[in-house]
Amino acid sequence: MSSIAIESRLLSPCIYLAEKVRSVGGRALLVGGCVRDAIYKISAKDIDMEIFGIEPDALERLVGENFAVNLVGKAFGVLKLKAYEIDISLPRRESKQGSGHRGFHVESDPHMTFAEAAARRDFTCNAIGWDPLTGEVIDPFHGQSDLINGILRHTSSAFAEDPLRVLRGMQFIARFRLKAASETIKLCRTMTTEGIAAERFYDEWKKLLNKGITIGDGLNFLKETGWTDYYPELSALIGCEQDPHWHPEGDVWTHTCLCMDAFARERIGDEWEDTVVGFAILCHDLGKPSTSFYDTDGHIRSPAHDIAGVPIAEAFLARITKHRELVEAVLPLVREHMQALALYKNKAGDAAIRRLATRIGRIDRLVRVDSADRGGRGDVFTEPSPQGQWLLERAKILAISDNMPKPIAQGRHLVALGIRPGPQFKPLLDAAFEAQTEGVFADENGAIEYLKSQIIPFP
Repeated sequence: MSSIAIESRLLSPCIYLAEKVRSVGGRALLVGGCVRDAIYKISAKDIDMEIFGIEPDALERLVGENFAVNLVGKAFGVLKLKAYEIDISLPRRESKQGSGHRGFHVESDPHMTFAEAAARRDFTCNAIGWDPLTGEVIDPFHGQSDLINGILRHTSSAFAEDPLRVLRGMQFIARFRLKAASETIKLCRTMTTEGIAAERFYDEWKKLLNKGITIGDGLNFLKETGWTDYYPELSALIGCEQDPHWHPEGDVWTHTCLCMDAFARERIGDEWEDTVVGFAILCHDLGKPSTSFYDTDGHIRSPAHDIAGVPIAEAFLARITKHRELVEAVLPLVREHMQALALYKNKAGDAAIRRLATRIGRIDRLVRVDSADRGGRGDVFTEPSPQGQWLLERAKILAISDNMPKPIAQGRHLVALGIRPGPQFKPLLDAAFEAQTEGVFADENGAIEYLKSQIIPFP
C-alpha cells in the first residue's frame, strides 16, 4: 500500500507535520482507523497521528508553531488540531490499576517502538502504521492479512483490560463483514461489563446501527461471546420459536438479525432517524418470549406481544443509554409496529391514520420498521411492503408522513371568541383536536366554527 485514501485537506497538514517531526529527529505515523479504512479504499475523514522520538513538551511547541491546538487530551498525551480532524499523540504505556475504563494509569513514552505501542491497541486491523513521507506500512501484528482474510483478531492480552472492546468488536464485524478469530471469542467470554458507563455502550450501539452492513453478524458475535447474557431482553429471543408458516427463517433471534440486515440496506443517512428506527427494529419483538404459546391447533401465537414489548424495550434501552428523547421516540414504534398491516387490512380511513400519527409522531418511521420486519423473514417477501407503501402514500396526502398532526384550534381563537383564559381552555382544545383528527374540520375557519359550536351560549 504505497498511498492512502485521505482527503487532501487532511493529507497536506499530515505531510507538513511529518516533515517538521522528521527535521528534529522524530517520526510521525498515521495509525488506527484511517489506515484500516484505507485498506478498504474508504476515504478517511479524521486522522490519528502517533509521534515517536520527541518529548511531550517539545512536540507541543513544534505543533503549536503552525497550528491552533486544543489541549483537552494533553493529560493522555493527545493534542487536537482545532482547524482539522487530526489528533496527535505520543505512544503511551497503560496499566490497569482500578475498575472501569478510567482505572488505567497512562504514561507517555516517545521512545517506545511502534510494535510496543501498537500492542495496546484493540484489534490487529487497528494496529497498522503508515508513514506519509515514505509510504512504508508497519504491521507487526499482521492486521492487513487479517483484514484481507476477513478476520477480526485481538492484538494482545491487554485487550481484556477494557471490556468495551467486546462491543467494538460487535460493530467492527458488522461494518467490515469480519468473522472473529476463535481465540478472540474465547478471550471475550472471560470479560464482563464491569465499570462501563451506559453512554459508552451507547456509542458502540449507535455505530452498529448507523454503519453496520451485516448487523446480524455483529449481534451473533455478542451471542458467541456470551455477552447476550448482559442483555437478557435480547437473550430471551434466542430459541423463542415462531410459527414456521409466517416465519420460516427460524426463531425470534434469527428474525431480529435478518430484520437488522434489512434495515441496514435501507438506511437513509440521517443519524438521528436511523438510530431511532434501528433501535425500534431491534426491540420490536422483545415481547414475544413472554407471550408466545401453542394453540389447540399446534400453531405458535404471540398475542399482544407489541404491547408486552414496550416495558421490556424500555428496560433494554436503559442498559444502553440515558437519552430520554431517544427512548420516547423508540417505544411508540415498538407498541405500534403491527399497525401498518392492521390499517391496510381494515382499509382504515383518514381519521385512523391521523390517530396513529399522533401516537407515534412520524408515520415514515413506522413504515421503515414495517419494511424491515417484512424483510426479516428470509426469502418469503422480496417485494416492497404493500401496507407500508399504502400507509406512506396516505400519510403524505394528509401531510403527516414525517410529523404528527398539529392542532389547528389554539387558545388565541378562544380569546378572540370572548373566552377568558382558564381551566375551560384545555377540554375545549382537546375536543377540537379530537374533532380535527376525525376529519370534522381541516382548516382554521373550520376550527373557529367548531369552537363556536362548543361554547355557545357564551359565558
